Amino acid sequence: MRFLHTADWHLGRHLHNQSLLAEQSHALDQLVAWVAEHRVDAVLMAGDVYDRAVPPTDAVALLSRTLDRICRELGVPVVMISGNHDNAERLGFASSQLAPAGLHLRTALTADPDPVVLRDNHGEIAVYAFPYTDPPLARSVFEREFADHDAVIGFLCERALAHNPSGRRSVAMAHAFVDGGDPSDSERPLSIGGSDRVDAAHFDGFDYTALGHLHGPQYKGRPTTRYSGSLSKFSFSETRHKKGVCLVDLAADGKVDVSQLAFYPARDLHVVEGHFEDLLRDPDPAVIDHYVLIRLFDHGAILNAMPQLRAVYPHVLHLERTMMSPASEPVPARKHREIGVVNLFNDFLRTVSDQPLDDAQREVLESVLASLDGGDN
Repeated sequence: MRFLHTADWHLGRHLHNQSLLAEQSHALDQLVAWVAEHRVDAVLMAGDVYDRAVPPTDAVALLSRTLDRICRELGVPVVMISGNHDNAERLGFASSQLAPAGLHLRTALTADPDPVVLRDNHGEIAVYAFPYTDPPLARSVFEREFADHDAVIGFLCERALAHNPSGRRSVAMAHAFVDGGDPSDSERPLSIGGSDRVDAAHFDGFDYTALGHLHGPQYKGRPTTRYSGSLSKFSFSETRHKKGVCLVDLAADGKVDVSQLAFYPARDLHVVEGHFEDLLRDPDPAVIDHYVLIRLFDHGAILNAMPQLRAVYPHVLHLERTMMSPASEPVPARKHREIGVVNLFNDFLRTVSDQPLDDAQREVLESVLASLDGGDN
């Protein structure tokens, strides 16, 4: 059997107030084309379909169109789980009615394992799809204690493997943070303090594990326990990511062959660094039509920097000022009266411009303060 493993579409996402829906639509067009081109037997979507619990209507419409093209027009089944960004109840609406049409939604845990059973010329493949579940919710479903996310995933995997008949091929789907995974800035933490980490060894009994949550393509433990990565780039920490999907061939004996299909974004993310005048005078033509974060090395104030930059880089989304090689360590925060007004001005100037007050500036400031009633330097 051949299937596409994808995850973390985050439909409706914004980056620095810029909607990414056009880029997401472009990526989904490529995904649908791959389903047809590679004669895929099923699509596995491992959670975070939407970016928030109540998605915008245009994101819902995009999902509807995409699933209609895959399930109805191409006749390829889709197995989809909810992630931590999704509202499980909303995403799982009408799941029983949609299953005969080829859309298998798993958004809520059930008391008994309920795999999606797919078939090829060699027999059945059981897909055990675990929606994102935090320990309190799992506790309410199974009426037992779970200390953390690792305990939940361990229990679900053990139960599924015990349920699966010997010799039947099996696939796991989960939305989780596998310990040792490489995160990026755009992921929402599942918990605080590391209690969200799960052991990759829980998935060793499955022929393949389709993971969601981490946005960079990677595998942990065995090469068959894998993150496909997100649909698109969602932060400038991901500029080096090769976004795409996993194309997975599952043989009759359970052996797995995985290749990564790379997306070609309509508008990519780039970080541009340099001095203000240099960037205006000599822009890089390779990035002008893409989304840009600009880091300026200049000292001192620059008036109307963003409008001037946008005249050259029309899709610049964010501007950062980078202070290079500070002259000394910043003065620790203290009460204003303890540090003195002149020293406060000195610290502020050093923070914003990387230069302390010079003698002439200090003399002017002290003169102004002395002329004020109650001036204190």
